[in-house]
Amino acid sequence: MREIVLDTETTGLNPLTGDRLVEIGCVEILNRIPTGQVYHVYLNPERDMPVEAFNVHGLSAEFLADKPLFAHVVEDFLAFIGGDPLVIHNAAFDIGFINAELARVARPALTFDRVIDTLSLARRRHPGASNRLDDLMARYGIDSSRRTKHGALLDSELLAEVYAELCGGKQTALSLTVAETAGAIAAGGVAVPLRRPRPLAPRVSAEEAAAHAAFIATLGENAIWKDYAAGS
Repeated sequence: MREIVLDTETTGLNPLTGDRLVEIGCVEILNRIPTGQVYHVYLNPERDMPVEAFNVHGLSAEFLADKPLFAHVVEDFLAFIGGDPLVIHNAAFDIGFINAELARVARPALTFDRVIDTLSLARRRHPGASNRLDDLMARYGIDSSRRTKHGALLDSELLAEVYAELCGGKQTALSLTVAETAGAIAAGGVAVPLRRPRPLAPRVSAEEAAAHAAFIATLGENAIWKDYAAGS
């Protein structure tokens, strides 16, 4: 299943009072494993950058002055996310800002029925604990040394790792490749065992095998053990 892990950076906390998006980062995952496909853009917010926001993400008004407006990238953004589920930490915040920008360019809002809020997942799995992204990375042993400041793409990459852990760990997302599946499934969808390219080394010594064969010989001609021994 294709999902999009998404994060944003903004000029503040409330899009209804004039705060704007300044960065969008998205990571594509299939079966909770990143594919390497990402979407990342810095945006000109058409306003100043409050010092409180700058201290969080380090994006100055001067740096953003020559970056595109949201109206110029909206088609590429919507094409990348498609209609797939959006994995977001504290989703109400990011969706609120994205929908405010979509409203400015007369595009339909993103709906919450496609959103997976990892903050809600974490609260159910770790009730009573702090479930900020930093806390979850520490809890799951995810390296956060690159995260000196908030950044939408980096935070999406880290959230993808957290999301895999919240869903039971990366091992739950492992699946057979197309080639392996073709080798393992016969016509009609019946599973057949794959042959090892190299047999396992025997763990029974020659003496033990001889003793076992001598014992089987004492069981009589009709003993079912002989059939097993012959096929082993």
